[in-house]
Amino acid sequence: MVLNQTSFDDPSFAWGGQPLHEATFCVVDLETTGGSPTKGATITEIGAVKVRGGEIIGEFATLVNPGQQIPAFISVLTGITDQMVAEAPLIDAVLPQFFEFSHDTIFVAHNAGFDLGFLKHAARELQLPFPANEVIDTVKLARRVLSRDEFPNMKLSTLSARFSSVQPDHRALTDARATVDVLHALFERLGAWNVGTVEEVTEFTAKVSPAQRKKRHLADDLPDAPGVYLFRDARDEVLYVGTSKSLRKRVRTYFTKSETRSRMGEMIMLAERIDHITCSSALEAAIRELRLIDRHRPPYNRRSKFPERKSWLRLTDEPWPRLSLVRTVSTGATHVGPFNSRRKAEAAMAAIHSTFRLRQCTQRLPVSPSGTACIQAEIGNCLSPCDGSSSPGEYQIETDRVRLAITIDPLEVVEAAESLMEQLAAAQDYEEASIQRDRTAALVHGVRRTQRLVSLAQEAEVVAAAWQEDCWQVHVIRYGRLAAAASMPVSTATNRTGVDQWIDALLLTAESVGAPTLPMPSALVEETELLLKWLESENVRLIRGRWVAPWPSAGRHSERFEVEPVSTVG
Repeated sequence: MVLNQTSFDDPSFAWGGQPLHEATFCVVDLETTGGSPTKGATITEIGAVKVRGGEIIGEFATLVNPGQQIPAFISVLTGITDQMVAEAPLIDAVLPQFFEFSHDTIFVAHNAGFDLGFLKHAARELQLPFPANEVIDTVKLARRVLSRDEFPNMKLSTLSARFSSVQPDHRALTDARATVDVLHALFERLGAWNVGTVEEVTEFTAKVSPAQRKKRHLADDLPDAPGVYLFRDARDEVLYVGTSKSLRKRVRTYFTKSETRSRMGEMIMLAERIDHITCSSALEAAIRELRLIDRHRPPYNRRSKFPERKSWLRLTDEPWPRLSLVRTVSTGATHVGPFNSRRKAEAAMAAIHSTFRLRQCTQRLPVSPSGTACIQAEIGNCLSPCDGSSSPGEYQIETDRVRLAITIDPLEVVEAAESLMEQLAAAQDYEEASIQRDRTAALVHGVRRTQRLVSLAQEAEVVAAAWQEDCWQVHVIRYGRLAAAASMPVSTATNRTGVDQWIDALLLTAESVGAPTLPMPSALVEETELLLKWLESENVRLIRGRWVAPWPSAGRHSERFEVEPVSTVG
C-alpha cells in the first residue's frame, strides 16, 4: 500500500494553531571555542537562515571575536583561526543584531540545547533579555519521524547526505543552510501523522499515547529512594534497566509527555511489571544498573543493542616487540586502552607509528632475523630488524621510548603531532591536519584511560565516604570493583572507635574480589570509571587504603585534544 502524504505547505494540512507554511523560522548554528559555555567556551561564529513557506527570506552570518585564543584543534576542525576573528565584532555587538534578525520567529537548531545554551549564556552575561521564541529541535523531530533502520544516527551530516545538497563543514552558515533542508524534509514526512502546525510539532515530539498513560499504576509501589528499576514483559524477560535517585518519581515520567523517546513508548506497551532494587547511594545504583544491563542485555537499553566492542593496543613481549590489536589483556605485555572501537585503536596505533620506528609487520621474528626489508623500512618508518639492519640494543631503545609514551607520558607523540598540524594548517591542508589531530587525540585519551584504570585497579582495598544530606555514604572498593556500600548514621560517626567498628562490620559483608590482570580491573571498565569519578568528587574522604592519581600522565594533554563536540550534533 502506498501512503499518500500531504505536503507541509498544503493549506488543508493544518486545522488549528499556526500552520507550518505560515510560520517564520530562524534556523541557527554556532561555532565555538569549546563544548560548554560554563567551562569558559565562547562563540566564534553565528550563522542563521530565516525561512517561511519553504522559501529563504534572509540570512545572518558573522564571525565573533571570542576574547580568547582559539584552541588549535578547533581551528583545524572549523578552519576559523585567531587571525580571522581578530578584527571581528565582540558578542556584545553581535547578539543584539541577531536578536533583531530573529525577532518574531521560531528558533530551529540541530541539537538546540547546544546552540541556544551558548546564546542564553551570552545574554545573561550581557544582561540582555532572551527572546521567548518557540523552539524546534531537528534532532528530536528526526528521532520521532525517522527510523533507525533508515538512518544509523541523527547527525546533521548523516541527514544532510539524504535531504540536502549542502554538506555541513563546521561553518555556521553552511550548517544552518543544511539544517533548513533537513527541517523541510522532516516537515514533509509529518504528513503521515497529520501534523501541520507549530503547536502540533511541539506536542508531537513529546507525545504519549493513552495506552502508555494507562500503565501508570506500575509505578505505584515504588519507593522514593535511590535504586535500579527493571521493566519486565509478560514472559518475565527484562526489557529495560534504569536508575534514579528517586525510583517513584523517575518511573512515573515514562507515562507523561516528558518521555519523548519513541522506543520507550514501544517498551512501555510490552511492560507488565516493574521490579526494583533499592540502593544506599546513587553510585551504588549506577553500578548495579551497569551490571544488570551486562547480565540481561535488555533490548531497549541502547548499550545492549549496540554493545561497545572494546579493543586494546598491546606492545608484545617478544625479541622484537611490535604493536597489535587485541580484545583482552594478558600477562607479560604492556597494554593501552580500552578503546571503544577498533577504529579508535587503529588511530592511536597510527599516531605511535608516525612518531616511532617500531616494526609494523605481524610475523613473529626470531632472535636473529634473516629476512628482507619491507616498504616501511625503505621509507624510514621502521628500524628494519627483519634484515638485521637494527641491533637488539638499538631496537630496545626505540621500544623503551614507545613504552614510555604509552604508560607514562605521550609527550613525544603530542609534540610531533602539533608541529605537523601547524605545518599542515599553514598549507591549508585542514583535512590531513584533522586526521593527525584525531590520531593523537585517540592515543592521548587511550593512555589517560589506562592510567586512571590502573590507579584504582591495583589497589586491594579502598574505603571512602561522602556526606550526603543526613548520613555518610560509604563505599568499599576492591581492585576497581564496588564490593560493598552502606549509609553510616550520624550517631556512629561521632567518634573514631564507633567509625572503625562500623567499617569492620561492613567489610565482613563485602564481596571477595580477586586481583585482576592489569590494566583491566576486576569489574566492567565503566564501573571502575564511575568509582574514579566519585573518588574525585570534592566531598569524598578516604578512610582506609590509598588511591593516588598518576603523574606525569597523559591527562595534562587532554585539554589540547578535547573529544566532546564543539559544535552541533552534525
